[in-house]
Amino acid sequence: MALEDSVYNDRIYAIKYPRMHTFVPAKEENTGAAVVIFPGGGYHHLTYDLGGFQLAKWFNTIGVSAFVVNYRLPNSRDLKKPQITPLQDAQRAMRIVRARAEEWQIDPERVGVLGTSSGGHVASTIGTHKQDVSSVGDSLDHYSYQPNFMILISPVITLGEHTHEGSRENLLGPNPSEELVREYSNEFQVTNQTPPAFLVHAANDQAVPPQNSLQFYQALLDHGVSRSSIHIFPRGGHEIGLVGNPGSTKQWTDLCRAWLKELGFIQAD
Repeated sequence: MALEDSVYNDRIYAIKYPRMHTFVPAKEENTGAAVVIFPGGGYHHLTYDLGGFQLAKWFNTIGVSAFVVNYRLPNSRDLKKPQITPLQDAQRAMRIVRARAEEWQIDPERVGVLGTSSGGHVASTIGTHKQDVSSVGDSLDHYSYQPNFMILISPVITLGEHTHEGSRENLLGPNPSEELVREYSNEFQVTNQTPPAFLVHAANDQAVPPQNSLQFYQALLDHGVSRSSIHIFPRGGHEIGLVGNPGSTKQWTDLCRAWLKELGFIQAD
C-alpha cells in the first residue's frame, strides 16, 4: 500500500512527497535575506503551522523571505535510509531557494535556516554535516546547501545524554549504535566552518533539556564560531513561539532581529 499524506489538527503525520511553502515580503520591504524553516514534532509529525507558517509570517514583517519545508519523516515505511531523509529534503530546499534567488530577490549569501525542537536538529544537521546526500544529477546540484546562519529554538542537538528520546528513536531506530548516535549528535560535528547560530531555550524545558543548546554553543565557541548568541530564559518550557511566551522570553524575537542586524544579514536601522 502506497504512503499517502496524513494531516490532522494542524499536524502532518505522514507525507508522501516533501514540499516547500513560500512566504515573500513586499518588494519595498524585502531586505534580501531569507530563512528556510524546518518545523518540529519529534520526527514523528510536523507542527507546520505553529513551528512553520506563523514564524514565516513574522519574518516577512522584518523583510525576510521565509520558506517552510514539510520534509519527509524518518518513520515512514517507504524509506530505504530513514536517518538521512530529512537532511536530503533540507539540502534540496536550500538549493531550490538559491537557484531561484533572483526571482525572489534574495541574496544567496544571506540564506539561513531555522528549526524548532526536532526541526532544530534538522537545521543544525544541515549546518554541520558535510556529506552531500541530495545530489540527483540535475542543475540544482551546482548550488550550495550550506546555510549562512542558523536560528535554533528549543532545539534537539544531541542524541546522547540529554536527548529527546522520541526524536532519537524515530530518527535512528530503537537500538542505534554508539557510532550512529555520535554521528547525529551535532555538538560533535561543529567545525570552524560551521555558520553562526542564534540559540533560544527555556531552563524549565522538560522535553528537550537546555543542555542541548548549551553543548552546541560550547562547541561553537571551542571552534571559534564566536558570532553566535545564546539565550536561556527562566520560563517557557517547550512552547517558545511567537505568542504566549512568559516574562522575558517574549524578547526572543527582538533579540533575534538585533542579532541578524548585528551580523549584517539584514540592514541596520
